[in-house]
Formats: sequence, C-alpha cells, structure tokens
Amino acid sequence: METFVALLFLHGNQLFSSFQSIMIYYFYNSHYIMKKNSSCDLQTCFMCKHTLPEWHAAINSHKRNFIAKKGEEIIKEGDAVTGVYFVTSGNVKVHKQWGDKELILRFANSGAIIGHRGISSNHSAYPISATALETTSLCFVDIDFFKSTIRVNHDFAYALLMFYADELQASEKKMRDLALMSVKGRLAVAILSLRDQFGLNDNGFLNLTISRQDLAAFTGATYETVFRTMNELLAEKLIHVQDKMIGILDEAKLLDLSNR
Repeated sequence: METFVALLFLHGNQLFSSFQSIMIYYFYNSHYIMKKNSSCDLQTCFMCKHTLPEWHAAINSHKRNFIAKKGEEIIKEGDAVTGVYFVTSGNVKVHKQWGDKELILRFANSGAIIGHRGISSNHSAYPISATALETTSLCFVDIDFFKSTIRVNHDFAYALLMFYADELQASEKKMRDLALMSVKGRLAVAILSLRDQFGLNDNGFLNLTISRQDLAAFTGATYETVFRTMNELLAEKLIHVQDKMIGILDEAKLLDLSNR
C-alpha cells in the first residue's frame, strides 16, 4: 500500500499536488456501502473520460451499478438530491412538468450524465425527472463523492462547466423555439436532433424507438397536434414511419423548416 501511495504522487515526470494525492488515497481506502460491478468499464461515461486515471480506483470503490427496466422512474422531480447517474447503455428521457403537461428536455444515452442539475448552492432537490425508455444500465455515485471528484479533477471540472454551458444554450434555444416557431418547424428540429444524437440504422430509421406521446412532449405540443403534423410530413414525403420508428426522406426540406 505504501508503494501505491508513493506512485500516486507521480504521473509521468510531473508531480501531483499534495491535495490531489491525499484525496485519491483517502477515497481509494474508504468504503461506502455500494456494490462494485464489472459492467462499468471506467472508460466511457462522462466522469471516467475526464478524470485522472489514478482516480478511477476511487470511482470503482464508490460507484453502484444497477439496471432500470423500461418505464422505471430513475429520478423524480422534487426529490432530495442523493447523487448523480451515468448511463452505460440504453436510453433515458429527462423531463419535467410544465403546467399539467410533460416536457421532455433531452434524451440521455450511453455515456451521458443525469441528475447533475440538482447540484446547487441554495437547495438540493432534483428539478427534473428521468425515466428509462428501455432496459437501461446505469452507474450511480453519491453527491459527496461527485463533488470531491470535481475538486480533485480539474479537467473534469472544466468539461462539466462546458457541458453546463452547452446545455444552457440548448435550453434557451428550446424555449425560443417554443415561443416563436410553428409546431411543424419544432417537429423538424426534434427529428433532426434525434438523428444527430442517435444516428440511423441500416434501414434509414432513427436508432431510437419513440412513442408519439414522447415525441409530442419533446416537441412541446399536444399529441393531437403532433399526430396531425406528422401526417403532413408524411404526405409531403419528408419522412416515413414504421411502427414507432421514424425515417428521414428529405433532409434538406426538414432543415428548411427548422430554420424558419
């Protein structure tokens, strides 16, 4: 163990700060009541990609992996913050109540982080809900360890700051679109953004099976309006559908709608 601690002070030929090394040593040797699970490779999630390799042992000691079934609520809006989740496989919708309706803010797939919006200096409640859209594997770390990870890992802190900035810009754009853009334009934006995030399968359909109700919540419109608008896009041969799968036939016209 003494040799391990000594090695933690060196990374290549560069000296770690004493604070970083002491924190790494502390969290490596502390034992929270959390299961280790080999389903997490300590490489692909947002936290592991941006933290020091020497910190991965601490992550492995503190993480808890579990499976959420389709439709299972992972986070409930308003609940006290207990920690942060990382998606290792599957898909999750991040949503909140908007009056008496549900608004889907984004979708989180492999490598994504959820629950981070609950971190605040003046309150500790999740401002969003998160629900599995399919059988989903997740990794959980408690909030104290997550905050310590931010303090020790400067690259992670910077990456998280940039993620917050990007997410804020996307949220502001979504609010502007809700106020100024037609439902047809918002639906085009939704389909193109899902294509960018999930890609297309070999048959040209989105790599995401999404219900019309969820598509309406993501677009910010009623189910009836989205159903009617989908029929318009089908009639104009901009898209095609198969069960709950959506394919793009005319990307140029969808882009034109999304820019109006």
